[in-house]
Amino acid sequence: MLKVSDLMSTELFTLRRNDSLKTARSIMDLKRIRHIPIITGENSFVGLLTHRDLLSATISKLADIDSKTQGEIDAGIPVGEIMNRDVKTITPNTPLKECAYLLLHHKYGCLPVIENGENLVGIITEADFLKLTLNLMEALEQSE
Repeated sequence: MLKVSDLMSTELFTLRRNDSLKTARSIMDLKRIRHIPIITGENSFVGLLTHRDLLSATISKLADIDSKTQGEIDAGIPVGEIMNRDVKTITPNTPLKECAYLLLHHKYGCLPVIENGENLVGIITEADFLKLTLNLMEALEQSE
């Protein structure tokens, strides 16, 4: 049986509560990611910042705010103020089928992977399942 540990990403981009929205936006843009786990100095998971959270915190283009001004505003807002604190997590030993069910039926974009009740060890996303699907389809095509 496949487990979350077989598919999860372990090379993570994380932030601390006091890091700014400007930093979060830069990481998301540069690394092309939509989820950033928020941790303490001891690697304890405390929340999740999503691309949707950033969009909610952005002043509307209709307000005629330029990107430089938005960046200045973002620099003064810590991610801890807008991160999600009530986040469903899973363990590395969670069956992959259960994880897929959670993502699909609860419309989660990702699930942080936690060990010992608090230590962040990975993240699993919808994109990880798309990669798995592509690999399975390629394997099926080769076996024909």
